[in-house]
Amino acid sequence: MTVTIAVAGKGGTGKTTISGLLVRYLVWNDLGKVLAIDADPSSNLHLVLGLPLSQTVGDLREEAREGVQPGMSRQDWLSYSVRMAVEEGDDFDLLAMGRPEGQGCYCAANHMLRTIIDGINKGYDYVIMDNEAGMEHLSRRTTRDVDHLLLVSDASLRGMVAAEAMMALSKELEINVRNTYLVVNRVIGSLSPALQAKTLEIGVPLLATVPYDELLVEFDGSGRPLAELPAGAPVSRAVAGIAETLLSVGR
Repeated sequence: MTVTIAVAGKGGTGKTTISGLLVRYLVWNDLGKVLAIDADPSSNLHLVLGLPLSQTVGDLREEAREGVQPGMSRQDWLSYSVRMAVEEGDDFDLLAMGRPEGQGCYCAANHMLRTIIDGINKGYDYVIMDNEAGMEHLSRRTTRDVDHLLLVSDASLRGMVAAEAMMALSKELEINVRNTYLVVNRVIGSLSPALQAKTLEIGVPLLATVPYDELLVEFDGSGRPLAELPAGAPVSRAVAGIAETLLSVGR
């Protein structure tokens, strides 16, 4: 059975970093085949993971609207093209969703893509999905079942309010979210009393606080993939703890 972990949060909270380090944990511990899905239109997950990015699903959707090769149905062309768009790393694969829809109706294309991506997901033991702030790909049911949804906030009231809104949205989506957790990122010291109180108001368990890490800032500034952070770095240890907790939870 495939375990799907979706990571969501407002822009700038560090959800892409957490997604990438979750992928790295699974790879380092040789826990099975891993697919990373970058569902954020800004498509930065490949930079965290140190992989190239040549094409996105959004690019393919636009190409399909303009016409496909003679003799191929749109479904067959999309299926072939999406599988070719999967970037293969040494230990994991990456699929980037890319830009959102342009003008016109994309319902048929989105339905085809949902079926294709569901089929691709089944070939992996773990799928880690880095979502955009509005969880658009989840709301359009690109992924139908999520075992663990991580709502990532930074240590600010604005971040907490955004996480609370996303929690409410996740309940309205026509998908099956089995477990939802809050993760507070870039914490210096401990949470203030006001933020501790807000975590209780959100209504989902606080899974972890991830400390502010100067080494991560140094890596970001030099353009080094964050997947190269040492295992002993504070943020690495914190995300490893998150992964261990998630893997211990029955699905």
